[in-house]
Order: sequence, then structure tokens, then C-alpha cells
Amino acid sequence: MTNGAQPAQRKPKDRDFIETTEGLLFCVVGYLHPPDKYTAYLKYSPASEGRWRRQGRAYHRELAYYHAHQVGQTLDYLQVHYPHYVHYCPVRDMLFSMVPQDRVQTYYCPEQRLAQILTNPKDPLEEEIAGLVEAIRDSTGISLAHLGVTGSILLGSHDPSFSDIDLTVYGRENTSLLRAALVERGIPGISPLDETFLDGWCREMAEHHGLTYQQVRWLAARRWNFAYYGQRRYLSLLPTRSDAEIREAYGDHTYRDAGVTRLQAVISEAAESIFLPAVYGIERVKILEGPAVQAAEIYTYEGLFGQAADVGQAVEAQGKLEELDGGPLHRLVIGSSRRTGVEYLKPVSL
Repeated sequence: MTNGAQPAQRKPKDRDFIETTEGLLFCVVGYLHPPDKYTAYLKYSPASEGRWRRQGRAYHRELAYYHAHQVGQTLDYLQVHYPHYVHYCPVRDMLFSMVPQDRVQTYYCPEQRLAQILTNPKDPLEEEIAGLVEAIRDSTGISLAHLGVTGSILLGSHDPSFSDIDLTVYGRENTSLLRAALVERGIPGISPLDETFLDGWCREMAEHHGLTYQQVRWLAARRWNFAYYGQRRYLSLLPTRSDAEIREAYGDHTYRDAGVTRLQAVISEAAESIFLPAVYGIERVKILEGPAVQAAEIYTYEGLFGQAADVGQAVEAQGKLEELDGGPLHRLVIGSSRRTGVEYLKPVSL
């Protein structure tokens, strides 16, 4: 937790949080930010009553889950009540919520908050987190400096009776260690999600994303990083880029909206699909709908489609088409647009 803008020794990262001077709570999204602003979406706003409370104040959750249409609704709210948080980005050719640095009251870093919890857990949920992190460290050897906690626990607005645990793990190498320990050997206290939960979750995601139940079940089977901890506490383990893995600086490239496309392709690169936004290299592209352009990447902000395909997998995808640097190369983007219609990534065999 840092008063004012985020610490100079650290780059802003996906799933950091920001409290504004009005008490609004934004979640940082992605790794591309203007020099004087943070790209972020509104997650919580002060309210007269609500399930989430901190420092004697109640909060309303503005974003129930991350989805392009949900984010669009928060933009509508901000444009009416707090228009100074809605900006056009000339680099990405889009209107989105951004927090100017001079509006930041407190910047919340997940790894700093986790260190505080481990030093002095203050409630049963924080004690659970301390036990979980010890189990992860013993099973993987990951340094505590490469783990963090986000969501309501990061903000101190959690409720031990219902709050989930959202842990961040920094860096591809640490993510690989965590995945191997969890999938191959297991980590004490962590157990798979049960069939009742998975069935309900898959039906909900199918409705939200315009996919079939079977397609979502296929995606769900690949999600190694969602589980229960202890007595069925929902747990998400969230891969996040390290400073060294944040290689693109704001303005290095420009992106221009080029309409909507639907394509089929074969995945040629998937190493960056563990993070959000997830990135896939593609080849053998066939444009099914939209302009006949050279598409080289699929780029998705929707967590459902992270780690959704391996190299060699044939997929179909639909989303926003973006032109890169005014040249012939394009990418398909899922989850950044307020367009109507479904956006998806799915194996073509289903």
C-alpha cells in the first residue's frame, strides 16, 4: 500500500488496485498505461450499504465479473458521475477508464499486502492465507516476494464468511513451478472444484459468452489454477508478469480499430497465454467474416480464454480486428470492445 502514485521501483501490473481521491476503487488492467494515467476499470464504489466494508465505509461492487459488456456499463456510470476517469487512448484507439496519477489517493500492491498479512494476520481468512502461502512455498520453493494477494483482501474489504482468495504469482517461471506442483503432486489444502460448482459455472459462462455448454466444459478442464482451499474456500491463482516480462512501453506500437472479424487458425505460440491479456501467435489463418487481412495474433482480455489452446491446436475466434502500426499486420482482440455480439475463442473440433 502506497500513498499517491505507485512505487517508482516497480512497474504497474494487472490486478493492482487504486483508490481515488473520491474513494472509488479501480482494478488495474493489463500492462500498457499512458505516462500520467493508469488503465483500470471501476470495481467498487462507496455506498450507503453493501456486503463489502472497509475503514467504516460500505462499498457496492460495480463489476460483478470481468466481461466487455460489464466494463461498458461501468464506463457509462463514470461518464455520468465521474467523467474525468473516461479517456480516449490514441495508442489503442479506444475509449476506456483511466485514473490520472494526480487522482490517486492510495496505490495497492498485492505483494506488499501479502507481506503484511504474513507478518500479522488479523482475522480467520488472513490466517488461512498464511497457511496457504506456507504450503505453496514448501511445495514449490517460490519466494514470498513473487506472490501477492488481490481483490477484496488486498483492499481490506473482505469478509471471512464469504470472500474468495485471489493470489497473484509473478513471472512465467514461478507460474510453471506452481502449476507443476499443483497438477503433478498436489499442494496440501488445495482440492479440485466439485461437479456441482463446475456445472453451474459452465452454464453461466456459456450464457455470458455465447458458447455451448460443451465448449465451456472443454475450457474449464484446462483451468488448473482455480480450486478450493481448506473448507471449500474458492481459490484463484493468477499468473502475472514480472517487471522483466513487461516489454512493451506505451507508444511503442499503435493499434487501430478495423472492424469485426471471425477466423480460423492454428496456434503457433502460446507461452504468453498464461497472463492477462493472453496472447496467442497464429498461422494458417482463414478469414471467415470481415476484411481479408493478415492476422498474426489473438489477444484476449477475457480470462475464460487464457490458456485455452496449445501450439498446434486449430481454433476459431471472433472479436475486434486491430491494425498494427498502420501496416499489413493485424490482431484479433477479445474482450476490449463495447460492440454487441459474442466474442470467443474455441477449438474448431467442438
